[in-house]
Amino acid sequence: MEIMRAGVAGAGSMGRNHARVYSLIPGVTLAAVYDADPERAKAVADEFGAVPVSSLEELAARADAISVAVPTVAHREVGCRLMELGAHVLMEKPIAPSVEDAGALVDAARRFGRILQVGHIERFNPVLRQLEQRLTHPKFIEAHRLSPFPNRSIDIGVVLDLMIHDLEVILHLVRSPVESIDAVGVPVLMPSEDIANARIRFANGCVANVTASRISPEKMRKIRVFQSDCYLSLDYQEQAGQIHWREGMGIERAEVEVEKGEPLKLELAAFVASVARGEDPAVTGQQGTAALSLALEITRIIRSQW
Repeated sequence: MEIMRAGVAGAGSMGRNHARVYSLIPGVTLAAVYDADPERAKAVADEFGAVPVSSLEELAARADAISVAVPTVAHREVGCRLMELGAHVLMEKPIAPSVEDAGALVDAARRFGRILQVGHIERFNPVLRQLEQRLTHPKFIEAHRLSPFPNRSIDIGVVLDLMIHDLEVILHLVRSPVESIDAVGVPVLMPSEDIANARIRFANGCVANVTASRISPEKMRKIRVFQSDCYLSLDYQEQAGQIHWREGMGIERAEVEVEKGEPLKLELAAFVASVARGEDPAVTGQQGTAALSLALEITRIIRSQW
């Protein structure tokens, strides 16, 4: 088996995590790390046995599959350039700051024949497989994603930072056009919203209630899906859950068996496999764009009330 050369653009906390995981995946070598700050690139490269590079051109020359973990505003510029140079790209979420920029990335992938995967990591969380296996016709979905203030991704609001994870999963599960949105959000520590709630109604009748906060004293990542024959309550963080179903005139409950694994490692391994096989990735640029479009509309509704 040919060794896949991986690289990372952006050596902040997220980029460092990608570098760490690439160094652990069998059949992959972490070849190079790039950052606008050469000292930061060198620190991450040295830590995980890679070469620090000073340009995107050198990064693309040394790596075939590259994670882009630069600030969102630079996603279009960096992603399009890397694909033009011949690299396949895993773009951290959100795919871009605007639908126009996302479209440019999707077009570049098509024009240059490259894989473009978007880093919606919950799609690789083992608990999601339990949802997919049991899902028939979801009627109501409730998602909560809470975290303490992260001191990162402060260039975007909590909808684009955290809620977009759940929005992408919900679009994947429901597979129906959005009919209406009610949303509210509050800026607390930052000029953009730090707490947000959205109620989304789909054309097929499903309703999703989604809450996100990045100023919570606790961390929580949970989703509950209700349908006529059962409901599932799943915890992304603990990779555990329960299923409840009707038995006669009573309700039975059982633990959901989850084969635990690190979602980022599963995500990057899937990206590398897509590149090796020339297959569409699990989360395409189009799917990342759909999640972005919904998140931006929720953000617009929230800020129209300020």
